[in-house]
Amino acid sequence: MPDPAIIDINSAASPDSDDAFMFYGIATRKIRSPRVNFRHVLADIETLNRKSMEGFYDLTAISYHAYPYIADKYILMASGSSIGDGYGPLVVSTKPLEPEEIKGKKIAIPGTLTSAYLALKIFEQDFEPVVVPFDQILQTVTAGAADLGLIIHEAQLTYNKSGFHRVLDMGKWWKETYDLPLPLGCNVLRRALPDDVKAECCRMMRESIQYSLDNHAEALEYSLQFARDMEPRLAEKFIGMYVNHYTVDAGDVIPKAAQKLFDLGHEAGVIPHRVTADFVR
Repeated sequence: MPDPAIIDINSAASPDSDDAFMFYGIATRKIRSPRVNFRHVLADIETLNRKSMEGFYDLTAISYHAYPYIADKYILMASGSSIGDGYGPLVVSTKPLEPEEIKGKKIAIPGTLTSAYLALKIFEQDFEPVVVPFDQILQTVTAGAADLGLIIHEAQLTYNKSGFHRVLDMGKWWKETYDLPLPLGCNVLRRALPDDVKAECCRMMRESIQYSLDNHAEALEYSLQFARDMEPRLAEKFIGMYVNHYTVDAGDVIPKAAQKLFDLGHEAGVIPHRVTADFVR
């Protein structure tokens, strides 16, 4: 019997240092397959969330919050999750505030499909979201166009240099309230792909992440080009926060945490229907 034809997989990730670290082995062809060939592109996470609605990519990074809207087209991958284990996106302000003072405020957010926004809506439903690009959150607050900002990515490590105060750590609150890590980003595969191709994509993703962890220095050097001028020490800290053992394999904990996020999001009126956190390994 001849070998099955090689299948091209159109894959997409965000141009962030943690995603770059995860995909290093695949992007540099350190991890290869006789069955699957990756054609890899980069786009910001909100664009990837929107593209996933169309089923545009075979494999794509998305926010966990986007999954309920595409669960008919995609299945979650057990490898590649960005997880905040006791830490996560932050609500910040130019003046000290208590978390309960978020109520009724105008908050700059990095997109309504981000997991950070979903978690904030679970914490407090009464606020006015102002959608701006993630890298313009702080200046939006400084300019007075919003009372507070919901920050993701590297701003979580640099906000205090701009004179901002932390009002709420979403990951810390989530852990203390539900005793679970906070699922933020994930990878998904098109359900229509053959089962053996899905399994091979999962293997390659898992091995790519493990390769980066095992060859930390070279993977870090590659990732720094996507660190948006963040100094290497902070970039390494950021990657260490969001690429961990849960990223290699979600185990039993992350499906449970994702299900909790989806259920509470539905109860908060954000997610319109109930959805099952369906993973493939």
